[in-house]
Amino acid sequence: MSTLRLSYWTLSPEAYQGFIATKKALEKSTLGMQLIELVWLRISQINGCAFCLEMHAKALRADNVPEAKLDSLAGWRVAGHFSEREQAALAWTEALTHVDRTHAPDEDFEPLKAHFSDAEISDLCFAIALMSAFNRLAIGMRQ
Repeated sequence: MSTLRLSYWTLSPEAYQGFIATKKALEKSTLGMQLIELVWLRISQINGCAFCLEMHAKALRADNVPEAKLDSLAGWRVAGHFSEREQAALAWTEALTHVDRTHAPDEDFEPLKAHFSDAEISDLCFAIALMSAFNRLAIGMRQ
């Protein structure tokens, strides 16, 4: 494991607390923490954040998510463990995580409307943005 470069949470406490406030707000979302944790785990897989991978997998296990579902998350498009709602959220998660390549296409956004309210879509976007930021901090600072 690499040595921590900087403890960003103590060096930039107000900025960090803003992230924590966003996380606490998302915990109240009607999306549900299981879906949010699933999205966060997928983002962390894509970004290669070992710290976050362990944290989110542990949270999902504690919430009794089946091991087979966790094991197949990277292949969710062909695995039979994910509901249509989860698939829509995961497609949007990947589109925003890879926004430099995808440009957030309509074909990934439109399916959200069948499964989520506008407020939930907004919360999902915040969840994706938050974990993308946390991944970059953890990876960049070698947490």
